[in-house]
Amino acid sequence: MKTLIASALAIAAISQPFFATNSYAADNIADLEKAARGEGQLNSIGMPDSWANWKDTWQQLGGVYGIKHQDTDMSSAQEIAKFAAEKANATADIGDVGGAFGPVAVKQGVTQPYKPSTWADIPNWAKDADGHWMLAYTGTIAFLINKDLVKAAPTSWQSLLGGDYKVTLGDVGVASQANNGVLAAAYATGGSEKNLKPALELFGKLAKQGRLSLNDPTIANIEKGEVEVGVLWDFNALNYRDQIDPKKFAVVIPSDGSVIAGYTTIINKWAKNPNAAKLAREYILSDAGQINLARGYARPIRSNVVLPDDVKAKLLPAEQYANAKPVQDHAAWEQSSKALPRQWQETVMINMQ
Repeated sequence: MKTLIASALAIAAISQPFFATNSYAADNIADLEKAARGEGQLNSIGMPDSWANWKDTWQQLGGVYGIKHQDTDMSSAQEIAKFAAEKANATADIGDVGGAFGPVAVKQGVTQPYKPSTWADIPNWAKDADGHWMLAYTGTIAFLINKDLVKAAPTSWQSLLGGDYKVTLGDVGVASQANNGVLAAAYATGGSEKNLKPALELFGKLAKQGRLSLNDPTIANIEKGEVEVGVLWDFNALNYRDQIDPKKFAVVIPSDGSVIAGYTTIINKWAKNPNAAKLAREYILSDAGQINLARGYARPIRSNVVLPDDVKAKLLPAEQYANAKPVQDHAAWEQSSKALPRQWQETVMINMQ
């Protein structure tokens, strides 16, 4: 493992310059590694072991570089708010937020840039020109279905309305996963990034039926049987299914439409361990880090990474993604995301029984 990443970094250090400015804590990869080892600690937020297999990445960073790690799980909006509130009293070095929140974090001035050595492998649409954020992996909104509790499993957003089970979406307006659940439903019901009304109407109907659950679709709630049909990223749904009981749960990409979106690391402007955070980003975008994410059912952003056969076998069949698509109008989605908390309250929560 160490040889693999060291070789990749050595090649990158020759082919790509590193600048000794406030944006970069090290002149080159070797200096970055040395500085990160000196810090010896990395505090993340929103990057728990069970999400996209962060566990393996943290273990490898510890084993190879001697960096200790701890995480506090929270939503994308909460991560940015924490960076902004703590400033120089920072308790977090790095976070993982939904792609739509990357530009928000930059606008709020809470991030510092770092371009990994694999920068050229990341598509332009998936990264900030200055290196403040770049997608590491993508996911697609899916249904996680508890087959013990749901006899007629839904296969589409429209089919949810005819069921007798509760649907769990999560904290809309706060969590990127929940927000993208709304966007996925909008795609399926004639809406768009600019028009979430059809999706809000769908969830409003579920609320009127008393079938919209306010639980979060976390692994703990799923394991306790408190989630009948959960709306989650496919990588979370598949991971939770396999952790709890593969025979008990089904994972389905809704046939009438879904959204493909990504997550990006953001490095705290005031990080106490900035070099460890930058080395973590470097590792996450390396071949080894990308394969780690794929082992957690997330799809790597770098298309030139060759996945082992056992990892490929973990993923859903490609045909399930026929009607899933990425965000087309990022500016419109950013605006809609900002308006979503109020719209959710006015259109959906008002109908809760």
